Amino acid sequence: MPLPTNNLLFGFEPKLTDEQRRYVDSIFDNQLTIVNARSGTGKTTLGVACAKIIGKPLVYVFSPVEEKKMGFRPGTQAEKESEYLTPLKDALLEIGEVPEKVVYNEENTEALKAGHVWVYPMSHIFARGINLKDKTVILAESQNYTRGDMKKILTRIHDSCTVIIEGHTGQCDLPDESKSGFAPYIEHFRGQPYCEVVELNVNFRGKLAQHADNLSW
Repeated sequence: MPLPTNNLLFGFEPKLTDEQRRYVDSIFDNQLTIVNARSGTGKTTLGVACAKIIGKPLVYVFSPVEEKKMGFRPGTQAEKESEYLTPLKDALLEIGEVPEKVVYNEENTEALKAGHVWVYPMSHIFARGINLKDKTVILAESQNYTRGDMKKILTRIHDSCTVIIEGHTGQCDLPDESKSGFAPYIEHFRGQPYCEVVELNVNFRGKLAQHADNLSW
């Protein structure tokens, strides 16, 4: 089933482009949606909005590109990770959720009572041997995951999960872009009956951001 009939998707439904509608419908229709999309195209906001409607707890996994340096920066672990969570927090605000109330972490146990969102750096997933069941899982900025990183995460996901892999093949921050697992996994899953690969191309931040994104290397 695509986006339920008469569901306004927190006000986004009437404004969806054809590309965005295909993305949203895929999240409801398929276990796995892979979105190859530029910054500012709405991939995180729409993914989080869909997760809220689906109703399963949301697990948001991110990959700090310089993860080894995180331990040497001042602040708590949550403070170190906060810069990677801005897209998630912005998306939660867009759908009327207060991030401080719904995002659970070890320093915010009160959020577990009312919250529905867990956030993990990918190493946290590996270190704790987490198995993911009955969740909506978003792998954010997946162009910055290596093939091995993506394999370790995806092999922990049960069929009861809805999965969104989001990234952009043109924005890899790994020192060696050839090690990114995003493009290989797009092709690995393309054509599977439970997966759809979609693209978003319009940067809704405006003409300056859109034109900047069009520069090729």
